[in-house]
Amino acid sequence: MSAVAAEPSATQEAILSAYAELIEEVGTDDVSFRLIALRAGVGERTVFRHYPTRVDLLLATAAWIEATIFSRQESESIFDVPIAIREAIEAYDRRPELAHVVAETAMRGVNGSEPAPQRAHLDAMLRREVPALDDAERRDIVAALCHLDSSATWVTMRRELGMSGRDIADAATWSAEAILDPIRDLGAPAT
Repeated sequence: MSAVAAEPSATQEAILSAYAELIEEVGTDDVSFRLIALRAGVGERTVFRHYPTRVDLLLATAAWIEATIFSRQESESIFDVPIAIREAIEAYDRRPELAHVVAETAMRGVNGSEPAPQRAHLDAMLRREVPALDDAERRDIVAALCHLDSSATWVTMRRELGMSGRDIADAATWSAEAILDPIRDLGAPAT
């Protein structure tokens, strides 16, 4: 079971937002707590009071980035998911430094956020729209779509394969369509 972070206070929001801005400007390594405090308009001790270590601050910032900057509406149909994946990949590509932070912490399982936050929603859509699937088939489809719909996939394709943002979006969308095409005709009868 994963821990769900509480909503940050206004002061925490200012700190996390300031750190996210600085990550995009100079990366994660060269940002001091003093600089974050100055940018956030708070005292350095306030930053330490909320985030005693650099790791605490990085994990909270990654979770905040995912919940705010990379947030999106849930798809209404399982067959809309490829479009949502394309949009997510394009968002990661517009903010690559932030996507790396989210992916790095998520891949290590340490940012406190759900590794596949859309898993339950995808499962519910499949149960509703394609009730003929058995549990194993549904689990496999949900796992594959969750994997495609992640900053980790974007980072892997970008870093390991040297793909452009457009190519990553195309590949992820195509893969999601290939996963869903075989079940399109198994949908629930219209009521």
